[in-house]
Amino acid sequence: MEMEDRLQRLEDDRAIRDLKASYLRAADTKDVEAMRACFTADAMIAFDGFPVFTDREAFLSVYRDMACAPGIFDIHHGANGVVVFDGDGRATGRWSLLFHNINLAARSLTQMGVEYDDVYIRGTEGRWRIAETRSRRLSALVQRVDDSGRATVTAMGEMTGDFGG
Repeated sequence: MEMEDRLQRLEDDRAIRDLKASYLRAADTKDVEAMRACFTADAMIAFDGFPVFTDREAFLSVYRDMACAPGIFDIHHGANGVVVFDGDGRATGRWSLLFHNINLAARSLTQMGVEYDDVYIRGTEGRWRIAETRSRRLSALVQRVDDSGRATVTAMGEMTGDFGG
Protein backbone atom coordinates (compact mmCIF):
# COMPACT_ATOMS: atom_id res chain seq x y z
CA MET A 1 0.00 0.00 0.00
CA GLU A 2 1.42 3.37 -1.02
CA MET A 3 2.03 6.16 1.49
CA GLU A 4 -0.89 8.26 0.13
CA ASP A 5 -3.24 5.29 0.44
CA ARG A 6 -2.09 4.58 4.00
CA LEU A 7 -2.57 8.23 4.95
CA GLN A 8 -6.05 8.24 3.40
CA ARG A 9 -6.90 5.07 5.34
CA LEU A 10 -5.84 6.74 8.60
CA GLU A 11 -7.90 9.83 7.79
CA ASP A 12 -10.93 7.69 6.94
CA ASP A 13 -10.54 5.67 10.14
CA ARG A 14 -10.46 8.90 12.16
CA ALA A 15 -13.49 10.27 10.30
CA ILE A 16 -15.49 7.12 11.07
CA ARG A 17 -14.51 7.23 14.75
CA ASP A 18 -15.54 10.89 14.88
CA LEU A 19 -18.82 9.99 13.16
CA LYS A 20 -19.64 7.36 15.79
CA ALA A 21 -18.74 9.81 18.58
CA SER A 22 -20.97 12.45 16.96
CA TYR A 23 -23.86 9.99 16.85
CA LEU A 24 -23.43 9.04 20.52
CA ARG A 25 -23.09 12.68 21.57
CA ALA A 26 -26.20 13.64 19.55
CA ALA A 27 -28.11 10.85 21.31
CA ASP A 28 -27.08 12.18 24.72
CA THR A 29 -27.76 15.84 23.94
CA LYS A 30 -31.05 15.08 22.11
CA ASP A 31 -29.74 16.84 18.99
CA VAL A 32 -31.98 15.40 16.27
CA GLU A 33 -30.37 17.43 13.47
CA ALA A 34 -26.86 16.30 14.42
CA MET A 35 -28.13 12.72 14.57
CA ARG A 36 -29.78 13.06 11.14
CA ALA A 37 -26.42 14.13 9.69
CA CYS A 38 -24.83 10.87 10.90
CA PHE A 39 -27.02 8.60 8.74
CA THR A 40 -27.65 8.05 5.06
CA ALA A 41 -31.26 8.84 4.10
CA ASP A 42 -31.96 5.14 3.50
CA ALA A 43 -30.11 3.86 6.57
CA MET A 44 -31.17 0.51 8.00
CA ILE A 45 -31.39 0.73 11.80
CA ALA A 46 -32.04 -2.47 13.76
CA PHE A 47 -31.72 -1.93 17.50
CA ASP A 48 -32.54 -4.79 19.82
CA GLY A 49 -36.03 -4.26 21.28
CA PHE A 50 -37.23 -1.95 18.47
CA PRO A 51 -38.73 -2.54 15.04
CA VAL A 52 -36.31 -2.39 12.10
CA PHE A 53 -36.19 1.03 10.45
CA THR A 54 -35.34 1.28 6.75
CA ASP A 55 -34.87 5.04 6.63
CA ARG A 56 -33.50 7.58 9.06
CA GLU A 57 -36.66 9.73 9.26
CA ALA A 58 -38.77 6.87 10.63
CA PHE A 59 -36.07 6.17 13.22
CA LEU A 60 -35.71 9.86 14.13
CA SER A 61 -39.46 10.16 14.64
CA VAL A 62 -39.45 7.36 17.23
CA TYR A 63 -36.22 8.70 18.76
CA ARG A 64 -37.76 12.17 19.11
CA ASP A 65 -40.90 10.76 20.78
CA MET A 66 -39.10 8.43 23.20
CA ALA A 67 -35.70 9.89 24.01
CA CYS A 68 -36.42 13.60 23.70
CA ALA A 69 -39.32 13.56 26.14
CA PRO A 70 -38.95 15.66 29.30
CA GLY A 71 -37.40 13.75 32.19
CA ILE A 72 -35.37 11.35 30.01
CA PHE A 73 -31.60 11.51 30.54
CA ASP A 74 -29.20 9.23 28.66
CA ILE A 75 -25.51 8.50 28.57
CA HIS A 76 -24.09 6.53 25.62
CA HIS A 77 -20.46 5.65 26.33
CA GLY A 78 -18.95 3.92 23.28
CA ALA A 79 -15.59 2.14 23.35
CA ASN A 80 -13.51 -0.66 21.87
CA GLY A 81 -14.11 0.44 18.28
CA VAL A 82 -12.76 -1.77 15.51
CA VAL A 83 -13.03 -0.39 11.97
CA VAL A 84 -12.40 -2.59 8.91
CA PHE A 85 -12.35 -1.20 5.36
CA ASP A 86 -14.07 -3.18 2.60
CA GLY A 87 -12.89 -0.86 -0.19
CA ASP A 88 -12.47 2.83 -0.88
CA GLY A 89 -15.95 3.89 0.16
CA ARG A 90 -17.23 1.21 2.53
CA ALA A 91 -16.23 0.09 6.01
CA THR A 92 -17.66 -1.85 8.93
CA GLY A 93 -17.34 -1.12 12.61
CA ARG A 94 -17.95 -2.93 15.87
CA TRP A 95 -18.35 -0.99 19.11
CA SER A 96 -19.12 -1.71 22.75
CA LEU A 97 -21.58 0.59 24.48
CA LEU A 98 -22.37 1.26 28.11
CA PHE A 99 -25.83 2.86 28.13
CA HIS A 100 -27.35 4.52 31.18
CA ASN A 101 -30.88 5.94 31.29
CA ILE A 102 -32.76 7.92 33.93
CA ASN A 103 -36.51 8.08 33.34
CA LEU A 104 -38.19 10.42 35.82
CA ALA A 105 -41.76 9.60 34.78
CA ALA A 106 -41.25 5.85 35.17
CA ARG A 107 -38.97 6.42 38.18
CA SER A 108 -36.47 4.01 36.67
CA LEU A 109 -32.74 3.65 36.15
CA THR A 110 -31.54 1.41 33.33
CA GLN A 111 -28.01 0.38 32.55
CA MET A 112 -27.17 -1.85 29.58
CA GLY A 113 -24.16 -3.38 27.90
CA VAL A 114 -24.66 -3.28 24.13
CA GLU A 115 -22.71 -4.25 21.01
CA TYR A 116 -23.07 -2.26 17.79
CA ASP A 117 -22.30 -3.57 14.31
CA ASP A 118 -22.22 -0.77 11.74
CA VAL A 119 -21.73 -0.29 8.01
CA TYR A 120 -20.31 3.05 6.86
CA ILE A 121 -20.47 4.52 3.37
CA ARG A 122 -18.48 7.48 2.06
CA GLY A 123 -20.79 9.73 0.04
CA THR A 124 -19.96 11.50 -3.19
CA GLU A 125 -19.03 14.62 -1.19
CA GLY A 126 -16.41 12.56 0.67
CA ARG A 127 -18.21 12.42 4.04
CA TRP A 128 -18.71 9.13 5.88
CA ARG A 129 -22.19 8.25 7.15
CA ILE A 130 -23.82 5.30 8.88
CA ALA A 131 -25.65 3.21 6.25
CA GLU A 132 -26.54 0.34 8.55
CA THR A 133 -26.43 -0.16 12.30
CA ARG A 134 -27.48 -3.06 14.47
CA SER A 135 -27.34 -3.35 18.21
CA ARG A 136 -27.50 -6.37 20.45
CA ARG A 137 -28.06 -6.07 24.19
CA LEU A 138 -25.66 -8.17 26.23
CA SER A 139 -26.64 -7.25 29.79
CA ALA A 140 -29.00 -5.05 31.73
CA LEU A 141 -29.65 -3.70 35.17
CA VAL A 142 -33.04 -2.07 35.72
CA GLN A 143 -33.97 -0.38 38.96
CA ARG A 144 -37.18 1.28 40.12
CA VAL A 145 -36.96 4.23 42.51
CA ASP A 146 -39.60 4.55 45.22
CA ASP A 147 -40.95 7.78 46.70
CA SER A 148 -38.23 7.84 49.34
CA GLY A 149 -35.51 7.66 46.66
CA ARG A 150 -34.58 4.04 47.32
CA ALA A 151 -33.68 2.06 44.19
CA THR A 152 -34.71 -1.58 43.93
CA VAL A 153 -33.38 -3.94 41.27
CA THR A 154 -36.23 -5.24 39.11
CA ALA A 155 -34.21 -6.92 36.35
CA MET A 156 -30.62 -8.07 36.18
CA GLY A 157 -28.68 -10.02 33.61
CA GLU A 158 -30.05 -10.52 30.12
CA MET A 159 -32.59 -8.02 28.90
CA THR A 160 -35.36 -9.30 26.68
CA GLY A 161 -38.48 -7.67 25.29
CA ASP A 162 -39.06 -4.00 24.63
CA PHE A 163 -36.68 -1.25 25.67
CA GLY A 164 -36.87 -0.41 29.34
CA GLY A 165 -37.41 -3.96 30.61
